[in-house]
Amino acid sequence: MGAWMELFERVNGCTACGLCKGRTHAVPGEGDPKAALMLIGEGPGAEEDRLGRPFVGASGQLLTGMLEAIGLARGQVYIANVVKCRPPANRTPTPDEAAACLPYLRRQVALIRPKAIVLLGATAARYTLGDQVRIGRDHGQWQKRAGVWMMPTYHPSALLRDPGLKALAWQDFQSLQAKLQEIEDG
Repeated sequence: MGAWMELFERVNGCTACGLCKGRTHAVPGEGDPKAALMLIGEGPGAEEDRLGRPFVGASGQLLTGMLEAIGLARGQVYIANVVKCRPPANRTPTPDEAAACLPYLRRQVALIRPKAIVLLGATAARYTLGDQVRIGRDHGQWQKRAGVWMMPTYHPSALLRDPGLKALAWQDFQSLQAKLQEIEDG
């Protein structure tokens, strides 16, 4: 666990971008460090900043329910964000802010070695799969990168803002359930 402690210490002490100035807590991520599934979001919100944990507000409650609907407990996966500190007013992280945090995210992926990654929203998809990704067009589509299956889908906060997207996200999570079964069956 030494590598994890070192990573968390670096994240918690990071001053690589201006987001550190407004944080209450950095939010490195949490979950099973050997999880087959990793979920990556954009960045912490107010509740996450207050508690130092990812996806614990309304979006997190929805995400937990979505995972449970496909037979996964939150503790069976690893959840992280592109940026580890809350952007002011929950705005989208700037490219410089994301660039400052991406080495931490890459290290998390390297330590976990997930079989599948779900990218929650446009920011996570953009910084993982590239600028060409559009959630409305590409959600639910699997790509294999460096031996890891990756799928973009809607961020839970988008589902809260537009409940009409929930049916599409549910299809994506059913696809996730099938992909995890396929991976397990080898």
